[in-house]
Amino acid sequence: MITHDLRVLADAMLDKKANNVVKIDLRKLGTAITDYFMICDGESTTKVAAIADNVIEKMAELGRKPIRMQGKENGFWIIIDYGDIVAHIFLQQYRDFYRLEDLWAGADRKEYKAK
Repeated sequence: MITHDLRVLADAMLDKKANNVVKIDLRKLGTAITDYFMICDGESTTKVAAIADNVIEKMAELGRKPIRMQGKENGFWIIIDYGDIVAHIFLQQYRDFYRLEDLWAGADRKEYKAK
């Protein structure tokens, strides 16, 4: 179930102390990109890589493997594509620069906090 998968993904980010975990629901916008973006950031490339590794591990436990992934080699902006969900894990200053949420300002959004 997608709601459960989104929560697992958010928790995987939060488990590694990700900042500003936000889900953007793109379904109403009629994009062909994906249904959801899950976005977060970390303070260092090491933290960004750790968040990405945890996301991959926890999603694999659900039987979900990434279709594709980019950015792991530099840790500035890692994109993990699961088809219906795309995770964006930014180095903090890159998130501030690209302002991905602003590009999709018309979409519904939800912030996740640690339990």
